[in-house]
Amino acid sequence: MGDFRNLDMTMMFAIHDALRRELERIARITSRVDEDPRHVLSTAVGWELFKKFLVAHHTSEDRTVWPVMHKALAGREAEAEIALLDAMEAEHAVIDPLLADIDAALADRDSGAARLGGLVDQLCTDLRAHLDHEEREALALMDLTMSQEQWSAFSAEQKDRIGSDANRYLPWLLDDIDAARVATVLGKLPPPLRAAYDNEWRAAYEALDIWAAADTSEA
Repeated sequence: MGDFRNLDMTMMFAIHDALRRELERIARITSRVDEDPRHVLSTAVGWELFKKFLVAHHTSEDRTVWPVMHKALAGREAEAEIALLDAMEAEHAVIDPLLADIDAALADRDSGAARLGGLVDQLCTDLRAHLDHEEREALALMDLTMSQEQWSAFSAEQKDRIGSDANRYLPWLLDDIDAARVATVLGKLPPPLRAAYDNEWRAAYEALDIWAAADTSEA
């Protein structure tokens, strides 16, 4: 996961891997033939959580990471580094609107089903490529240019954007990963958060079954 000297990237890799995991689940749902994937995605809690946590992550980077790095690099001979930051922002600008396009397809009873598969494929391709690109190049640049205070500001921004869904975010982040890595992530958190996860949040999240379609037959 890279050799980072200044910043702790544990949570960054955790959110990236959680997004990759959910992309795989969304792709499987979209390819199903036994149930209309539009019904599953439009009623399952998982799609709403995926959108919220992805947008919170990207918006937090757009507000508190890329501008800070641009400022730190200003006046230097850093054309390649600035081009990388521009690429990160451009990739965000392509990915986030795809969520709205998918929602439009889910709501379109006439042609939505025909468009959904292609849109989900594009989301999977673009988001995976962005996550890989960020891990391959941008995280090391973050480690070189951002201070601990600036990194904490990014974390605080993301926390604020997650807001009242914190009780779902942590178990979502830790869903389907090995016990050793769960322990590593939890070890970075304050004891009250760890206790809440162990005693309440994990069980409530598991009971939620986030990718189960809601029964709307009587709606």
